[in-house]
Amino acid sequence: MHAVLKRRLLWVGGKGGVGKTTVAASLAVLAASRGKRVLVVSTDPAHSLGDVFDRHLGDTPRRLLPNLDAMEIDPDREVEAHLARVVAQMRRYAAPEMMQELERQMRLTRQSPGTQEAALLERLARLMVDDEAPYDVIIFDTAPTGHTLRLLTLPEAMAAWTDGLLAHNRKSAELGKVLEHLTPKRGRDVATPFDDPTQDPLEDLDERTRDVASTLIQRRRLFHQARRRIEDKSACSFLFVMTPERLPILETDRAVKALEEVRIPVAGVLINRVIPADADGEFLAARRQQEATYLARIEQHFRHLPRPVLPWLPTDVQGIEVLEQLAAQLEQQGF
Repeated sequence: MHAVLKRRLLWVGGKGGVGKTTVAASLAVLAASRGKRVLVVSTDPAHSLGDVFDRHLGDTPRRLLPNLDAMEIDPDREVEAHLARVVAQMRRYAAPEMMQELERQMRLTRQSPGTQEAALLERLARLMVDDEAPYDVIIFDTAPTGHTLRLLTLPEAMAAWTDGLLAHNRKSAELGKVLEHLTPKRGRDVATPFDDPTQDPLEDLDERTRDVASTLIQRRRLFHQARRRIEDKSACSFLFVMTPERLPILETDRAVKALEEVRIPVAGVLINRVIPADADGEFLAARRQQEATYLARIEQHFRHLPRPVLPWLPTDVQGIEVLEQLAAQLEQQGF
């Protein structure tokens, strides 16, 4: 597990309620204590990262410790910013009498299924590919499986959507050229989607077509770049947090297999809230007996992965002092 905090991107996820936010925050404290510049990001709409640190967090990074910043991405704010960019582009080309209806459609889009997720994924992608950001480690506090698999399929989904849109609206040979440039010849985008990076294939198009095509190309390129970062074992890894209980085991097993099938690096599974050996009482003895069964199942399912353990704490985790204690325990576990 010692290599986990040496990679720039670390995703901490798991079933709701297993303590992934606590683990993400503790790992951030540990990395910062080693002199790394760390950003820990919550992408869950029901944010709890600020509660764990006992600090108010917003949509921009806040310094909590030397070398440690934290933020909670606001999906609603991301949607508003995205739709504002769309409306601004439409104003350049739509007739004035059409704008009222177009703006009504944008208001409806705010409530459409998937709108928040699409805006959130774009924000995450930008964080992943921003090499100018002043951080050595970025830790994402999220259930990564759904987000990750969508990031992996978004380039292909955008290709199909883009190609269909352009084909439907194709009224000239010029749009046919755009469609050709937006369709990767080998089924996968590269650093530049153009055959000749020194030549701009959109230079002969009219302004409207050129602007729309350029926007689509840039967005598709962003998701391709993000996918390559996720697939890079030297830059990215995933840590699943689970408790020794039936449902977290089943969900984590499915999540690990889903990522491994697409060759995404999984660093390990952290087993949280294990009953301490010195805990006594008849009730805890019965719980420990049941827990032993689940721990054996975890060893069977995840024998090929590191399986560090954190004990069940007597109190809730809140505040940097407790997080520093957990960070010390994580260090003892090999992080």
